[in-house]
Amino acid sequence: MTDSNSTAIPGTVDEAATRQRLRWRCRRGMRELDQLMLCYLDHRWPEAPADERATFERLLGCEDDRLWRWCMSYERCDDAELDALLQRILALPA
Repeated sequence: MTDSNSTAIPGTVDEAATRQRLRWRCRRGMRELDQLMLCYLDHRWPEAPADERATFERLLGCEDDRLWRWCMSYERCDDAELDALLQRILALPA
């Protein structure tokens, strides 16, 4: 069984549970952020390597106001891994 801080192996039963848990965490209360995070989950997550998945889970742990500032380019994230992932998320087709 997968705990709440680990990612499931793609294609396993735990993968579906993990994606459901992440889908819930993607709901930020701001439609724009919801759409960005869910877009990543739906389009990139299935093929993402384990390290990128872990970075995405770290990103979801960030405060909404920081995520908003980063996604709207009001500020630049000082964490290189998070910033690189944010840039990939922002480049995804809507």
